[in-house]
Amino acid sequence: MAAITSPGTQIVAPKSCIPASHGFSRSKITHFGNETKGSSWTKLRSLSFMSATQSFSKTYGSRLLKSQRHVIKAVGGEGDKQPLPGLPIDLRGKRAFIAGIADDNGYGWAIAKSLAAAGAEILVGTWVPALNIFETSLRRGKFDESRVLPDGSLMEITKVYPLDAIYDSLEDVPEDVKTNKRYSGSSNWTVKEVAESVKQDLAVLIFLCTHLQMVQSKPLLETSRNGYLAAVSASSYSFVSLLRHFLPIMNPGGATISLTYIASEKIIPGYGGGMSSAKSALESDTRVLAFEAGRKHSIRVNTISAGPLRSRAAKAIGFIDMMIDYSLENAPLQKELAAEEVGNAAAFLASPLASAITGAVVYVDNGLNAMGVGVDSPVFQDLNIPKANKS
Repeated sequence: MAAITSPGTQIVAPKSCIPASHGFSRSKITHFGNETKGSSWTKLRSLSFMSATQSFSKTYGSRLLKSQRHVIKAVGGEGDKQPLPGLPIDLRGKRAFIAGIADDNGYGWAIAKSLAAAGAEILVGTWVPALNIFETSLRRGKFDESRVLPDGSLMEITKVYPLDAIYDSLEDVPEDVKTNKRYSGSSNWTVKEVAESVKQDLAVLIFLCTHLQMVQSKPLLETSRNGYLAAVSASSYSFVSLLRHFLPIMNPGGATISLTYIASEKIIPGYGGGMSSAKSALESDTRVLAFEAGRKHSIRVNTISAGPLRSRAAKAIGFIDMMIDYSLENAPLQKELAAEEVGNAAAFLASPLASAITGAVVYVDNGLNAMGVGVDSPVFQDLNIPKANKS
């Protein structure tokens, strides 16, 4: 991928990742608004990137759709005394905790990269059964290519915490889970314990992001009570619990973000098992929590409604390719959504530039949410519906 960078871009030697079993740096606690002395004046700018053309085709009748993917990346540049033009995003000296990262190709990873590009220190919470594979991949350099930041350095993950966000405390964990071999070797992985561990590591946070959900495909009429409640617990209440336990270690002026999906308000066949209900609850909770956390702690609460992404987790649903094809045909912007675009939106919402934005559902889906009908339907074949310029 070709990149356009500023002349002042600094190439920084990569630093190692520290897995959960290793020590944690206690070097700096920086409050919101303070600058770290002696550090470079790194600013974040949005510049345009275009990947090599990737063709995605699906035949609708006699038509063939091809789409280019346009990626906007967060780019760090360095200046001496002259400020960079435009509106900078500077998160240096700030810590961010991103819950739900288990690989390098989802929205959680992209959010971590954009925050790191803006200078934030990254802490990660990884689902316990996936922890060993994730840490091993980090340690062996399997993620190094996707860790590369716009300035050429590698994204650092200061510490990886084991986490299962559907359990608030150890008392809530069933005995069969405690003794499950997938959880052996890990400790302090409930929400309360993870928050306490982060606090003990002297980590004052400015940003909390959750990317948690279950994969359910059963029709709602075939979903059991337990299945329905499990979906709401994982995809909605987990965010409430994380915010509740992390608020005491978050600085005033900080921000939290969750990830939702348009199935919260529109019918998406196949997105079942109570998942659409869970996302509706998450968006409602976002508004209520924005009021409560804003009044009590001056913390902003928003959620990003992201479009379909061909991530490993999404592939488990079974129809992600169809949803991407549908979006390519029907969204106002006819291009495949890139994870980086969601990451950059999160970096903006985490920054002081979004200091008056809270309680919002921010759509990052190429505009698909605005559509009332699918324009690829044969019903509209005689209309002169504009198509994206593919030249």
